[in-house]
Amino acid sequence: MALHKGPNMHVTVIGAGIVGACTALELLRDGHEVTIIEPGEPGGRQAASYGHGCWISPASVVPMSMPGLWKQVPGYLLNPNGPLVIRWKHILKLLPWLTRFLLAGSTLSRVEKTAKALATLLKDSPARHCALAEHMGHPELVRHEGLLYAYPDRAAFEAEKLSWHLRRLTGLHWRELDEKSLREREPALSAHYRFGILLEAGAHCIDPGRYVSALVSEAIKQGARLTNARATGFVLKDGRLQAIRTDRGDTRCDGAVIAAGIWSKALARMAGDRIPLESERGYHGVVNAAVSGPAHPVMPSDGRMANTPTSQGLRLSGQVELATVDTPPNWERVDILLDHARKTYSSLENLQNLTVDRWMGHRPSTPDGLPVIGKASGSKDVIYAFGHGHVGFATGPITGRLAADLVSGKSPERDLKPFSPQRF
Repeated sequence: MALHKGPNMHVTVIGAGIVGACTALELLRDGHEVTIIEPGEPGGRQAASYGHGCWISPASVVPMSMPGLWKQVPGYLLNPNGPLVIRWKHILKLLPWLTRFLLAGSTLSRVEKTAKALATLLKDSPARHCALAEHMGHPELVRHEGLLYAYPDRAAFEAEKLSWHLRRLTGLHWRELDEKSLREREPALSAHYRFGILLEAGAHCIDPGRYVSALVSEAIKQGARLTNARATGFVLKDGRLQAIRTDRGDTRCDGAVIAAGIWSKALARMAGDRIPLESERGYHGVVNAAVSGPAHPVMPSDGRMANTPTSQGLRLSGQVELATVDTPPNWERVDILLDHARKTYSSLENLQNLTVDRWMGHRPSTPDGLPVIGKASGSKDVIYAFGHGHVGFATGPITGRLAADLVSGKSPERDLKPFSPQRF
């Protein structure tokens, strides 16, 4: 990504997660002066980029909200051990978002439209990440080895026909594995699993935190400045951006990109837009013990969680919990992941006292399952690039390119209408 002469604007990127880091690199590529504002350590534990499931999957086009989901809401309120939990005491605050969420997945045509829109961001995500890692001199951080979905039998796979219909609709191809082929690929899997789907196009990152940190370091190497501060607002004059307000003073600039994850909601409101953004709180547990887990990323159908070998150990990630941002973590969610892993891999069955690193973070999610990419209503100098939910890591590179296109006045290489901030 060699620099070339550009309009030489001074652009501030708010947020140093995967989207912010990729945006900074693309802005530098376009010849802009770049400042990154981030209160925490780039790639640190405070960011959703750090703790996600490590998957870079073109198959992640299936929205959370699907037809008939409304029938399951009472169960989500009553079952503390399900894959999706809604905490009772937060239901009134979440009700407007939840109503829109259920409506977004109420018909087949709606979820097909969502899947097609997500596919435009996800279709080349593995290739983009591989190119980024190679460019930074860390190709080992992204592995293009495929992603495996494990099922007890073919009937269990066919029970998810709508999800696979959406994937096929977006042009995705996969390979079916019978019991013998499944066992050859993943001998550690329990005999309970006898059918698999191998998504050969999929990739994964073995250390998301290190990867994001390396991206920010690369941006700094290319001339970006990193300011450890929290953005608190904007200085606008006649709709034009003058500066970003932070808890450490103002940062003067000509343009800004908001890529602050769950914290983007308040900033967007200051820039003129009310975005219905809530946290889908996600959990992971990393088993640090030297155990014989899967050799490649696996998603057991009955657990709906990503089991991914990383440089720190086997990362077990998943679970969706709807609650307010400041609600303390419920670490029993990680225990659920561990219990399922013991049933999934025979090597973990008798290991009751595993050393586990536990993490909880905030997936910034819109009710329709689509990110917010576009210009703010209050100023054309402020660009939004947030709200990616479950696909933020995978779509970081293309979102960075699209945000940079908007800043530079270029025609974006993807249709941004589905992601418009004004759609709400």
